[in-house]
Amino acid sequence: MHAELPSRSRRLLPLLLAAAALALSQGAPANDMPPSQAEDVRRILQAEREICSAYERDDADWLEKHLDPTFTLTGSTGKVTTRADEVADLRGGTKYDVFRNRDSKVRVYGDAAVVTGITRVEGKSEGKPYALDFQFTDTYIRKDGRWVIVASHASRLTSLH
Repeated sequence: MHAELPSRSRRLLPLLLAAAALALSQGAPANDMPPSQAEDVRRILQAEREICSAYERDDADWLEKHLDPTFTLTGSTGKVTTRADEVADLRGGTKYDVFRNRDSKVRVYGDAAVVTGITRVEGKSEGKPYALDFQFTDTYIRKDGRWVIVASHASRLTSLH
């Protein structure tokens, strides 16, 4: 014997089925990504930590060796700098006490990846202390079997939500 659904339930059933189908079509959650993609994410996040560490250590030589030769950074004022500019800036005396990323999210697209998050920088400029947060977007490519940052964009946050 077939139980009849109330009329309201009959009207909602197609919507519920459509919602379920849509949810299933969105793919696996990030924590269920294939092992190779999980390894890519791990390596990219490690590269991000190493870049931040180089800025904190004032290690211009490390940046020169590890940033892609075509690297560009678009800063919050719209100014575009190159790898050579970043290296010269560190060698010229720019000092960071803190240069750390948080809330990083990585999206991998084959041999390219995009990382978004927030960078916290603290230090002194012209003798005055500063502490700033920037929303960033970093672009990586897989080159010669390793992930290399080729572009970055940073927008200064005036307040966090």
